[in-house]
Amino acid sequence: MAGAPVDRPAGAGEQGETAHDRTRRPTRPRPRTGRHRPRPRRRARVRPARLVLHAFLCVVALGWLAPVLLAVYASLRPYQETARDGYFSLPRHLSLDYYRQAFTQSGMGHHFANSLIIAVPGVVVTLLLASFTAFAVARVRIRGGVFLLVVFTAGNLLPPQVLVTPLYVMFNHIALPYALSDSQVLYDSYLGVIAIQVAFQLGFCVFVLTNFMRALPEEITEAAIVDGAGVWTQYWRITLPLCRPALAALATLEFTWMYNDFLWALVLINDPEKLPVTSALNNLRGQFFTDYNLLAAGSVLVALPTVLVFFLLQRHFIAGLTLGAGKG
Repeated sequence: MAGAPVDRPAGAGEQGETAHDRTRRPTRPRPRTGRHRPRPRRRARVRPARLVLHAFLCVVALGWLAPVLLAVYASLRPYQETARDGYFSLPRHLSLDYYRQAFTQSGMGHHFANSLIIAVPGVVVTLLLASFTAFAVARVRIRGGVFLLVVFTAGNLLPPQVLVTPLYVMFNHIALPYALSDSQVLYDSYLGVIAIQVAFQLGFCVFVLTNFMRALPEEITEAAIVDGAGVWTQYWRITLPLCRPALAALATLEFTWMYNDFLWALVLINDPEKLPVTSALNNLRGQFFTDYNLLAAGSVLVALPTVLVFFLLQRHFIAGLTLGAGKG
């Protein structure tokens, strides 16, 4: 019948909505009457143990830096001034003359090259052989791998000083062609110093790389085997790139140790022209008088390459040291 009202369900609105429809309709947020103020964050409570730890670390850092800073300070002052007023007095004159004298009088440029000839191949060969051994023990799982790892680790416990005399005699009886050594024996050659550096540093690198490779997921190697990768491909293209942080940390440490070594070059090299830069510092000492300010300048110059290597590899070095520090 025209004009008759349409029956609506109970609870329906003016537009035909039911109560169920109104409950499903999204509600608009109510406008805030007052201004929202964020709650002030509570300051973290500093524990006394943390303060003691930070104070201890600062004291240790200053203890390590104090000799370096004193050497730099002394190298900038004339010897007459420090002899009269002492090393802890205020300076009257600062100059870089001692650095120029240290570089020219000791032939430091030539001996820098000798150190690089020993350290760079030594680091490369050490990391290459250590990664071979660590891969065989940790990923290939050869028989007797644990015993091999124990032998390499135990080699680090042997004091090098006890081997000085046997190695000196042995190196004088190992013949080499003239192309490798002008003395025609392993003694008084770069190759002899490189070999002994590699032998003594290999155990530590094997230990570190083995533990790192064991932490790598096995699924990566299993997927490579399914794809047909051989042992060399698993090592060179899969495992070794994943070990970059550990290799960078070890490269920094090994270069520092081989570059700063004083004992083996002094024992196994007779020709003064072949001595590395650490042994060449003796050229700055006089027969009757030693200018320790000049010697301090030479020591600072000798330490610069290791500092440069650390800053170049700092990111990888810190990443290698912090491996395994966090969970997950």
